[in-house]
Amino acid sequence: MVFDVSVAMTWILFLALFPMAFFWLRRAWKIFIKRNYSEVALKRGESPTNPAKWAPITGILNVAAGGMAVWIIIGVVMGHLPYETWSAMAGITIWSKIFADFIVSRQAHPFTFGKKKVSEAS
Repeated sequence: MVFDVSVAMTWILFLALFPMAFFWLRRAWKIFIKRNYSEVALKRGESPTNPAKWAPITGILNVAAGGMAVWIIIGVVMGHLPYETWSAMAGITIWSKIFADFIVSRQAHPFTFGKKKVSEAS
């Protein structure tokens, strides 16, 4: 095996699966077990008005993506997944997670048309 750019990128992708799986499963743990909704459907760092409504969707998404990453890691280490298969699965998992998080955050923060109302307190 000759060390070149493609080998380096393969190792980067494989090693990146470890922290991604950890953070995704930890986020699911926070949502389902600890009932901490501080990272649910964030848009520009702000939580939605009712984060508990979006917590199950975000939690399931994190469990699915983290579980898939762990399954890929185990498959690669055990030698059951060829390069083409696991790299495709890893890429699809990462991009699907990014797009799904974006969609959930946009659904949780609906866009309002028209002028913004001035609050009565000011």
